[in-house]
Amino acid sequence: MSIRELARHLNVSIGTVSRALNGKSDVNEETRRRVLAAADELGYSPNQSGRSLRQGVTGMIALILPANGKMALADTIFMEVLEGLRVFLDGRDLDLMVLLSGPEENAYAYLRRVAARRLADGLIIAETQRSDPRIDYLIEKDIPFVAFGRSESGSGYPWVDLNFEQVAEDAVGHLASLGHERIAVGTTASEINYSHVFATAFRAALVRRGLPVDPRLVLRVENSDDGGYELGNRLFAMRKPPTAVILVNEFMPIGLYRSMREKGLVPGRDLAIVGFQEEPNSRLLTPRVTCFRTALAALGARLGEALLATIPAHAPAEISGTIIQDLWPMEFVQGESDGVPRG
Repeated sequence: MSIRELARHLNVSIGTVSRALNGKSDVNEETRRRVLAAADELGYSPNQSGRSLRQGVTGMIALILPANGKMALADTIFMEVLEGLRVFLDGRDLDLMVLLSGPEENAYAYLRRVAARRLADGLIIAETQRSDPRIDYLIEKDIPFVAFGRSESGSGYPWVDLNFEQVAEDAVGHLASLGHERIAVGTTASEINYSHVFATAFRAALVRRGLPVDPRLVLRVENSDDGGYELGNRLFAMRKPPTAVILVNEFMPIGLYRSMREKGLVPGRDLAIVGFQEEPNSRLLTPRVTCFRTALAALGARLGEALLATIPAHAPAEISGTIIQDLWPMEFVQGESDGVPRG
């Protein structure tokens, strides 16, 4: 049903129907009640594309998420971030759409296509690369956006990222206090920027404690439990394996534990393990993984806040025009996978 048909049904003007639906004060309450009741009964909903053209806004926020066949969105902790973001936006009468950029299409080309269609009032981009042309493009075109993760590209744009530097410092400090000197890192093989951020912070934490820096102990594998399995095989194939490892992905402990079990090795005894983000499936592992946790729903809300600050039509007055750049804190969680060195 169109607004014209709804007005004809009620025997009032189109303008009256429009003002009643949009909560304007110059419509009496009885007319507003009749309009809303009829719209509900007859299934009328406003033409969003027409409204967007008139108001210059869509009421939509889009998150562009790179996806691949190994990513199970329903199982990842990222769903908690999405839910926090959705609740935040819902409280401001905004809707969230998630657009998946598949491996068959270049992420930069996909972003340009989405931006050209003007589907949303602002964009959230994830898995920021060390050099990310998406950021340069969004800055150049003056498109409101926030990055979930930092990049070496661009400057002066909003981002929210996990505090990988603090994780590296806390993890190395904890393992060093247990007597470990030969410490490895299992991180992603892709060009995602946090891998480089963490590796740099890891080396700095070793140097601060006078521990040896061995580039061969920074191992890059797939971000998955299969990657953790490969990591275990590579660690124990070394002539002199490390006594401890820090994992920069929440799913790697599952595969690493499997690799060790096959070799008759015990996590925490034969290799001290510090995981990354606490993940529901990892909680089932024995011994319990020492790792980190964070407030994921609040992180999602902060992403939303950082984005809305750049959109005049939606920004609260107190943050309008503010460029928010946040390092999100992570809390150390003591488990049982981080024993002292053997021998």
